[in-house]
Amino acid sequence: MARPTPPGSRRDGVAEAAKSLGGQLFSFAFGAHDVVVLMDLPDNQAAAAIARSVHAAGGATTKTTVLLTPEEVDDAAKRSRDTVDDRPPGT
Repeated sequence: MARPTPPGSRRDGVAEAAKSLGGQLFSFAFGAHDVVVLMDLPDNQAAAAIARSVHAAGGATTKTTVLLTPEEVDDAAKRSRDTVDDRPPGT
C-alpha cells in the first residue's frame, strides 16, 4: 500500500515548481476534475515546462488553458482589424 503524502508537501512542491520558472501558485480547486491548479507564469514556455514535468512524473494528466488580460484581448482585436482580411469567402 502506498504511503500517504504528508500534508503540505504537494502544495509546497507545486509552489516551488512555479517559483523555479518565475511564477507563483495561486490556488487549487476541485470538482469535475480531480484537481485544478492555477498558476501565474511568465510565459507559455514555463507553462509547457510544468505540464511536461507533471506528465513525466506519471499519475496525472494535464490540460493547460492560457488566460489573457483584457489588454491582451484588446491588442489581439486591434491586430485582427489591422492585419487580417476577415471578409467571408467569395466576397
